[in-house]
Amino acid sequence: MKPLRWPRVVLHVFLTVMAVGWLVPLLWGLFNSLRDYDYTGTHGYFSFGGFTFHNYVDAWQRAEFGEKFLNSVYITVPAVILTLFLASCAAFVLARFSFRLNLTLLGVFVAANLLPPQALLIPVYRAFRAVQVPTWINDNGTLLDSYLGLVLINTAFQLGFCTLVLSNYMKTIPHELYESAEVDGAGVSRQFFTLTLPLVRPALAALTTLQVTWIYNEFFWATVLLSDGDKFPITSSLNNLRGEFFTDYNLLSAGSIIVALPTLLVFFVLQRQFVSGLTLGSTKG
Repeated sequence: MKPLRWPRVVLHVFLTVMAVGWLVPLLWGLFNSLRDYDYTGTHGYFSFGGFTFHNYVDAWQRAEFGEKFLNSVYITVPAVILTLFLASCAAFVLARFSFRLNLTLLGVFVAANLLPPQALLIPVYRAFRAVQVPTWINDNGTLLDSYLGLVLINTAFQLGFCTLVLSNYMKTIPHELYESAEVDGAGVSRQFFTLTLPLVRPALAALTTLQVTWIYNEFFWATVLLSDGDKFPITSSLNNLRGEFFTDYNLLSAGSIIVALPTLLVFFVLQRQFVSGLTLGSTKG
């Protein structure tokens, strides 16, 4: 038998404790979302009983999740697609070609992530109010109160991180593949679409999972750039479940579970690519 290694035992114990610490609040919220408020009000939250699915039906109706979910789709899907496409283009240039400002350009992309959104609140608001767009995009003729404005601002803030991960991943592709493609007559665009993109699918899948989660849950820019409540994303719906004088936390837990389901679905669908792609993209370079 192999000798017992105490550092490994301590590591496993620590990881187990941390995992339980993360899971207990989530499982507790799920448990209380299936319980009646009157029952918990009488017997306490540490009791067992009063189970019902009415909280989910009531939360869906009161929070208007159907309409708000479509708003989140209109914002999240275009923003994720645009971010990954632009990041792939920039990362391909940084990884494929060597030029004097290569590292500087990558630093510019990464530096954008160091700026807190609050520091850019007023400049972004004024810029979006000054930009003129066709009325078929937005009735008021500006980027304020429009889905396009939220798509652009989310793309801008997520572009740097995606470019960093994809460029590091693309650097792991053997240079001999590009030389063989050039011998066969493949141009730069063909090398990008037919050679590079298929090889970086694990990284794209990992970034898709992260970007869907971050953009879907983002609410700061929605409160700044939107004044029309009909266009608010689904994260705003949870406020509709808070009462003026008291809050039914069982109902709020049910609403939180509903809001989290789409991101969990995306993670489980792309789980295998997420682990492999994120690991390779963050350790190579």
